[in-house]
Amino acid sequence: MPNLNYAEQWSPELLAILIQGTLTSPFITNNVRWLDAKTFHFTQMSVSGYKNHKRSGGWNTGEYNQKDVPYTVTHDRDVQFMVDKADVDETNQTASIQNISHIFEQTQVVPETDALFFSKVAQAAQKTELYHTETASTEYTSENVFAKLKHILAAGKLRRYKANGSLIMYVSSDIMDKLEVSKEFTRKIEMTQIAEGGLGIETRVTDIDGVTLMEVVDDERFYDRFDWDVAEGGFAPLKSKYTITTDTDVVEGKTYYTKSDSAYTVVAKPTKTNIATYYEKTVQGSRKINVLVACGQTCKTVPKISSIYFFAPGAHTEGDGYLYQNRQLSDTFVFPNGKDGKVDSVFVDVDPAEEIAE
Repeated sequence: MPNLNYAEQWSPELLAILIQGTLTSPFITNNVRWLDAKTFHFTQMSVSGYKNHKRSGGWNTGEYNQKDVPYTVTHDRDVQFMVDKADVDETNQTASIQNISHIFEQTQVVPETDALFFSKVAQAAQKTELYHTETASTEYTSENVFAKLKHILAAGKLRRYKANGSLIMYVSSDIMDKLEVSKEFTRKIEMTQIAEGGLGIETRVTDIDGVTLMEVVDDERFYDRFDWDVAEGGFAPLKSKYTITTDTDVVEGKTYYTKSDSAYTVVAKPTKTNIATYYEKTVQGSRKINVLVACGQTCKTVPKISSIYFFAPGAHTEGDGYLYQNRQLSDTFVFPNGKDGKVDSVFVDVDPAEEIAE
């Protein structure tokens, strides 16, 4: 059998699996103009506004700025599976390239696509003033959940994206549970599909002021950052890490922590006398997302399947069996608006508690 790259032949089927499984399918696009193997263009334009007209004659000259910004896909992942000939024979062909690829896409690619989207959008919002908050999940109640969600949708410039129907709000299952019994919320919550063309995962969906509200049942993919270098493969919430400080005196502006059992507490007023007992945070841990708002016009996940190879027995040197190899380039981007080049179409509310390393 020839050693074929199956990416082109298989990409429509694999993408369909991806769309059927991802909660973030409305944001997946292949409509990009590639400059090279992993870079595409986003054209950004801004123009100045009116000025007062002078009846004495003449016109006010405005300015326009246009720039083509290259965006590079950097989430570069790969895996290979070796299936011994005996395993294929003894399982009546169930250990085949089709089955391995199908299961891999459903159980690994789909959750990772969502996790990448949620984390990248959350981080973009956290870098932008007015578009991020921290709320303990216990602060959400059936009495206040509707008001809190309405308040989020009123943040910053989200109103203008809400008006054209391009926002989607993702919420945790706990928040959806409380909204369902809220006396202030009178709309129906139902199991439905979110993607176009009848393709989409079923979950609890409703709307607030015309904005689709979608439950994220699998909370393992609903964090603001992830560890993409897990020993067994896949991804996991990033654990925060602390080390004893090497400072000999208090550094102004630096945050120090004390440790009690496995808990770390911020030192309100650090002193030189106790400096040797203080810890510094070296890795910020993941935090669970309560609510995430994204705009279909400005948030895009760009999957680029670089290569899928299948080698028959004897066509490789890994052993006596079939070899499956899959490499994928993908990424999520939050684009600025076209008026002033600022990000103003996303929002995230996270629980302040971090995942802590044991």
